[in-house]
Amino acid sequence: MKYPNKIIKDQKKVINYANRGMTLESDLNITNQYYIDNNIAIINKKATPIKVTKVTYNATQKPLITEGFFQTPSTTDYNGVYKGRYIDFEAKETKNKKGFPINNLNQHQINHIKRIINHNGIVFIIIRWTTLSKTFLLKGEDLINFTITNKEKAIPISFFEKHGFIIKETFSPRLDYINIVNRVYFGGN
Repeated sequence: MKYPNKIIKDQKKVINYANRGMTLESDLNITNQYYIDNNIAIINKKATPIKVTKVTYNATQKPLITEGFFQTPSTTDYNGVYKGRYIDFEAKETKNKKGFPINNLNQHQINHIKRIINHNGIVFIIIRWTTLSKTFLLKGEDLINFTITNKEKAIPISFFEKHGFIIKETFSPRLDYINIVNRVYFGGN
């Protein structure tokens, strides 16, 4: 920045790392609220199970959690019901242009996805490539098949392009993934 008298002040660029990966979550939360408001589906973000170990009270006697820990590993991000069937999915963002690192999914999450498939539930992952401005839905069955038949550490974007479904961003709903679920699992248009 140039100041009067030719004084130049050096401005350091401040990088804020807070809320990284939250744009996909925000878009999905807005979309899910649209589905609820329009009686299309009931899908909610799952809470992470936390065991509270210490609570203090402030001056107005409102409780404040001061200590706790994750009670059990979280499974996936979202679950609910659509057309009478259980629906469950994980949502992730990546900057990797070539593929989605499998280690971004924990083994207990992959096991959870297998269980949902075994019980005839609808399960998938939604992956957003932030650098490519693309968001894909990949069926849980295709994810599991890839992990069984490949030893690669990342699922290539070409796999998503071949087996997945691109989710287009619109105004309302923001990410209409139910349209894809309807076509893939219910044979709808």
